Parts: sequence; structure tokens; C-alpha cells
Amino acid sequence: MDMSTTAPIKEMTAATVTGAGSISVDTYPLHEPGPHQVRIRLEGCGVCASNLSPWAGPDWMTFPTEPGGLGHEGWGYIDAVGREVTRLKPGDRVAALSYHAYATHDIVEEDMVVRLPPSLDGKPFPAEPLGCAMNIFCRSGIGAGQTVAIIGIGFLGALLTQLCSKAGARVIAISRRPFSLEVAKRMGAAETIEMDDHWRIIEEVRRLTDGRFCEKVIEAVGQQWPLDLAGELTAERGRLIVAGYHQDGPRQVNMQLWNWRGLDVINAHERDPQVYVRGMQEAVDAVSSGKLDPTSLYTHSFRLDQLDQALDATRDRPGQFLKALVIFP
Repeated sequence: MDMSTTAPIKEMTAATVTGAGSISVDTYPLHEPGPHQVRIRLEGCGVCASNLSPWAGPDWMTFPTEPGGLGHEGWGYIDAVGREVTRLKPGDRVAALSYHAYATHDIVEEDMVVRLPPSLDGKPFPAEPLGCAMNIFCRSGIGAGQTVAIIGIGFLGALLTQLCSKAGARVIAISRRPFSLEVAKRMGAAETIEMDDHWRIIEEVRRLTDGRFCEKVIEAVGQQWPLDLAGELTAERGRLIVAGYHQDGPRQVNMQLWNWRGLDVINAHERDPQVYVRGMQEAVDAVSSGKLDPTSLYTHSFRLDQLDQALDATRDRPGQFLKALVIFP
């Protein structure tokens, strides 16, 4: 995109969350980037399940949010750069780890940006969750010939199913919704199990693995029961990878079982921004090369003034929901 031919814009449009379950969309002055920053004219932003706790209006939440606040999965074109920026230029199509991306524009530190190649032109690219999947896969140590159970086939679980199956692992996908299990099959799962009865699932995995259970188990739900189930399905000296977002209260674990089986337990969440960005770049490379194809997983799109509907859908997961994107005209 040639930004030099675009008329200067002095305002941006941004959403704020004004209270539990409510938003406002307004115009704000458009600021210039600092010396090491770039400004992105956003094409869209993914909706993350981590937004749901603030959306519910807990006591610790302060309303209203900052303009664009909570949005951190944005992509678009750079339209201005700071005076010290040398790696990027106006017109570059990029994805970023930013924090005010429920807006038409966001300002981001230069080192929080990854450039998108021409092969991804016209395609949405919520890089942060794609990078999370790459980082989880990397920390899982999954390779060819291993049996991997993935508990919870939402957007993240579907991405991990594809990555694991393409790495040569045998994936057993476990999920509550029949639609999610169909998605898992498309992503390469060798076996699928409906997530209904705790002991039935354990016996089914025991049967599928000739009693050995799974070398690797990824828990991608973020609730107590799936975490309990993950421990039961992990083989002796296997690895249990916690990818679920456990932010609604404390958890208990069956330490007797974990001790007896000698499990390695990996908390696959990252907090170092540079690790996030590294995963985002790996996601760019994976999608460009065909190692990862998230296209069919973007199931719902909304306008910025429909952000409340996008957040509700992310919470309620209607029908064939996997991932919501907010798209800006």
C-alpha cells in the first residue's frame, strides 16, 4: 500500500468498554508515534478469550477502558514511523503485539512488530494467538511418532492439532462440541473423543494406546476438570502441557498421581514480550510456508461497533464458533 498518496488523517475511531457488557465507539485525536514507535492503520483485530474476565465487570476492573483497550491481536499497514525507526516504513503490512487495537489506529514499539510478506496479502493475521500456538508447540517438545492428546478444540486447540499432526504425531482430540471434533479431524487428528464422561474418556484413551496413555497431553480449556483429565491421560514420564487460561480462581492438582507417574509439567504461557514476538515471527513463517493454515478457523467477523457482540460470541460460543475477528473498513 502506498501511504504517500493517502490524505492525512487527524482522527481515529476506537471502542471503549464502559462497563460490564457495554461499549462505546467514539472518535479521538490521532497521535504521532514516538522516536522508536510506529503507527498502524489497522485492518482488524482478533478477539481473545482473556478479554472475557474484564468484560464480565469484576470488582478489580476500572471502567471505562482506554480507547482501543483490551485489543491486542491487531494487523494492518504502517502509516507513520518515529524518527529513529529504520527497520520499518510507511506502507509495510504488519502484525503487532499492541494493547489498544480495538481501534482504527494503534501506536506500537518498533520491536513489537512483525512484517507480513506478500504471500499473506489480503489475509487476516491475528499474530498474537498464532504466536502463542507456536510457543506452546515449541515448549511441548512434540515430535514424530508420539501420541498426543489435546483437550479442548477451540481456536488454540485446533492450531495445535494441526501443528502436532504435521510434525508426525498421532493426535487424539478431546472436546465437548461435535463441531470442534469435526474441525480436529480436518486439522489432522487421528482420533476424536467427545468430552462427556471423565472415566469413559480415560478408558477410551487407555484402549487407543494399549494401556500406555500419551507421551504428551495439552490441556487447552482452562478449567479444573480438563486439568484433572490431562493428568490421568499422561503416560509415565510423559509431559503435561498447560495451555488453558486459568484465571478465574485457584486450581487443585492430583500430586499423588503426578508424583507416581513422574510427570513433567509445563506451564506454556509466556510473559516476556520478546518471546511473544519471536513466536509471532515463527507463525508468519509457518503460515507462509503452509505448515500452518488458520484460515478456516476464523469463523465470525464483526464491525468495530459490534465489539460487544464479538465479545458475547467469544463467551457463549454459538453454533460453529471458533474465533471472532473485528474488521475495520
